Amino acid sequence: MAQPSACILSVSGLKLTDGERTLLSETNPWGVILMGRSCESPAQVKALNDSICDATGRNTLIFIDQEGGRVRRLKPPMWPDFPAPGVYGALYSQDREAAYAAVWLHHRLMAAELEPIGIRADCAPVVDIHHEGMHKIVGDRAFGATAEMVADLAQVALDGLGAGGVAGVIKHMPGHGRAEVDSHESMPVVRGGRELVEIDIAPFKAVRHAAMGMTAHLAFPALDDDKTPATLSPKIINEVIRGEIGFGGLLMTDDLGMKALGGSLASRAERALAAGCDVILHCAGLDAWGKVLREPDAVLREMQEVVAVCPPLSGESLRRAEAADAATGHVTPLDAAEGRARLTQLLSGGAGES
Repeated sequence: MAQPSACILSVSGLKLTDGERTLLSETNPWGVILMGRSCESPAQVKALNDSICDATGRNTLIFIDQEGGRVRRLKPPMWPDFPAPGVYGALYSQDREAAYAAVWLHHRLMAAELEPIGIRADCAPVVDIHHEGMHKIVGDRAFGATAEMVADLAQVALDGLGAGGVAGVIKHMPGHGRAEVDSHESMPVVRGGRELVEIDIAPFKAVRHAAMGMTAHLAFPALDDDKTPATLSPKIINEVIRGEIGFGGLLMTDDLGMKALGGSLASRAERALAAGCDVILHCAGLDAWGKVLREPDAVLREMQEVVAVCPPLSGESLRRAEAADAATGHVTPLDAAEGRARLTQLLSGGAGES
């Protein structure tokens, strides 16, 4: 079998269409990400994931965005509710040990929902720092407002996911917290000197050993120029993400459909790969002009455009992809009911005995 294509694609609904099944079979994308439109119930998601793997002919890595709070694809009442990461930053300020325990349980319990239905990769944790006065696109998705707090809790989050057999994806390098606009709508330009960048990359340095990481669609004039987002910048990827941060894992783009990038989807993918990203992430939630996609044929056309310019994985990118895949599936036992009760107790202020 040929090596997988250097992309993570999505699907349009609760089941594969005939066109999607053919595309997955013929192009073999390295991963598939599930959006909310593809998640109705645990049994349905498991069946969908099984059909994806049948189409590709291998145990394809299935991704999802499941942070807690406002970013979650698996929602109540079919799945448990989890708070926004910022809740744990507030707890950290009062009781670090309680915050560590709560964050670990949050992510271990999420993994207990994901891994049994075939999802072995979570686009979490957010390792951005929350900065007051900036756009709410990060906001309470960040653990807190200091590098130390974010670094500490991000590491615990990765540990919790990993204990449940799920690999985390640290995001968004080299830091999204200073964005003044939503990169879904336009490209943020992070103003300020090198000293501000040093603050924002610090927590990423602390978790640089993560198996996977995601770029930010933000321009950093202190690092490159005011027109090239990190996702498309060879200088930022090679000198900052790979160099200063020291990240050695698989590097994926943020969603290719976000308007911050500009140009066609094919040109976005080609530029990101040329800049040094290992794989392209394409969620097919928005078209190149920011319009929401709802028709399966429209989603399929976008998938076809992206995968056509994504080569088979090779070299260091293939090695990183294999390492990321190998980081999944190692599940340690958990009493979910006991864990949830303990998490509730911690969040209510009752640290009790560990």
